[in-house]
Amino acid sequence: MRTIIVYNVISLDGYHTGPGNDVSVMFPMMGNVFDTYNAELLRAADLHLVGRVSFELFQSFWPKVAENPDSQEWTPEQKEMSKAGQSVKTIVVSDSLTGNRPDIRIIRRADAYQQIAELKRQSGKDILITGSRTLWNDLLAHDLIDEIHLMIGNLLLGEGVPAFVGKPDVTLRLIDIRRWEESDNALLRYKVRGREGT
Repeated sequence: MRTIIVYNVISLDGYHTGPGNDVSVMFPMMGNVFDTYNAELLRAADLHLVGRVSFELFQSFWPKVAENPDSQEWTPEQKEMSKAGQSVKTIVVSDSLTGNRPDIRIIRRADAYQQIAELKRQSGKDILITGSRTLWNDLLAHDLIDEIHLMIGNLLLGEGVPAFVGKPDVTLRLIDIRRWEESDNALLRYKVRGREGT
């Protein structure tokens, strides 16, 4: 059975993005350690599950790294993350994504719970969700998330879009804390225990 892992950076006061869902305010908190840990998770995964908004954001950047991996424009950590993600298939949960995308599987929202539960039951490596706040909060409320990895940034935003939606009926058990000498961020890893205590 696969494990579904959520990985996101959040501000010290718990925001996922800034006002109006502005993701650019999160960039100063990411730094090299965010990409390094993301690459670590990608190497342990064989599926990347995202919502449409995050998918389009990632598509605006990461293909450029893959197309020109030797460019000095990219950090070593970005190159490492791009390389780690090349063998990971992408699934987008969306009702509005259109077009011919031969390397991307699209799951419609009405089918998402059933199809994602089926993916979990299959053998394979981890399923990684990055960004995609609406998607992972919905899956968390439906007992489909196994672990949440939060990189806590060192900035207070004061306003924005909070990481969590409502109060899902789950318990989080802290399983690891990690920090890096060169960063003011801390990584908190939680195991999700759902309504049935699993």
